[in-house]
Amino acid sequence: MQAMVLERIYDLNRETSPLRLMDFPLPTPAENEVRIKVIACGVCHTELDEIEGRTPPAFFPIILGHQVVGRIDARGALVKKFKIGERIGVAWIYSACGRCELCLRGKENLCNQFQATGRDAHGGYAQYMTISQSFIYRIPDIFNDSEAAPLLCAGAIGYRALNLSGIQNNQVLGLTGFGASGHLVLMMCRYLFPQTRILVFARSKQEQSFARELGAAWTGDSNEQPPEKPDAIIDTTPVWKPVLETLRYLQSGGRLVINAIRKENRDRESLLDLDYSSHLWLEKEIKSVANITRTDVAEFLKLAAHIPIHPEYQEYTLFQANQALLELKQRKIRGAKVLKIN
Repeated sequence: MQAMVLERIYDLNRETSPLRLMDFPLPTPAENEVRIKVIACGVCHTELDEIEGRTPPAFFPIILGHQVVGRIDARGALVKKFKIGERIGVAWIYSACGRCELCLRGKENLCNQFQATGRDAHGGYAQYMTISQSFIYRIPDIFNDSEAAPLLCAGAIGYRALNLSGIQNNQVLGLTGFGASGHLVLMMCRYLFPQTRILVFARSKQEQSFARELGAAWTGDSNEQPPEKPDAIIDTTPVWKPVLETLRYLQSGGRLVINAIRKENRDRESLLDLDYSSHLWLEKEIKSVANITRTDVAEFLKLAAHIPIHPEYQEYTLFQANQALLELKQRKIRGAKVLKIN
C-alpha cells in the first residue's frame, strides 16, 4: 500500500515537506482487529504537534492521521460486531487498557496506557490501517466521507470541551480561534443553547467573517474588548497569547477550557505576564481537555446526525498532505482539511 510517512521530527518553519510517499507493507488484522480501506482522513493541528516534536510519535517511521473514514475490507476471527464493507470511523483514541480505575470510571482518555491513533500506532494517512473492533464507530449515512472525517476529532473534542465549559442557555460563550473544532462548537452550541450569545476571538479577518456567517454575535481579535463578558471560553488556538488576552474578559466565576494537547513554544514568554488580579482572581478557572473517550465520539456522532451538522471542509489528495499541513501551519483555514485517499 501507499502511505505518507513521517521519519523524524521537523521544524516546519524551515522545512516544508515532512512526509514522504512510501510503499508500506499491507497490514494484517489481529484476531480482534479489522482492516480498513481508508477513504478519507482529516488533517488536524495535532499532526503539527507530532511533526514538530511537541507530542512526539512513539516510533519512526510512522503514519500519521487520526480522523479516519473507510470501509472494512478484512477482519480477525473474533470480530463479529462489524461486517466486511461497513463504513466506519477511527478517532484519536486508538486504545486504552480497559482495566484501570480511570477506564472503569469512563475516563479512558486519562488512562496511563492510552494510545493515540497516528502517534502511538499507524494512522490514516495511508490506503489501509488496522485497529481493534472496540475502537471504531459506525458513520451515520447522513454524512459523506469528507464531512464525517473532522467529526471524529475536531467535532468530538469540541463536544467534550463544550461539556466541560459548563455553559448554559442564555449565557455568553467565547471561542478563541476558529478552525475545524471552533466552527463545529459554534454549530453545536447554537442548537443545544439557542439563546446563548457566541463571541469569536480570531486573528484572521477571514475566520471572523466565517464565524459571522455561522451565527456568531460578535467577532474580533483576542486583544479587542468584546461587548459583554463570556461566562465560559473555549480556546482552540495553538499558542498561549490568546489565553492570556481573553482571560481578562472572562466573567467572574467563569471557566476557560483549553482544547489543545500542546501549545507551541514561540510565545511562551507571554506566560510570564500572567497576572493574578486581572487574569485569575474572582474565582476564574482554567481547565484542560485531555484526549477523548469512546463515549464522546459515539454521543457526538449521534448528535451531529440529529442536528444535523455538516462541516465546512477543503479536500486534498493523499499526495498533497504536506501542502495541507503547511496551510494549517500558516493558518490558511476555512473549516477542516481532509485528505481523500482511496
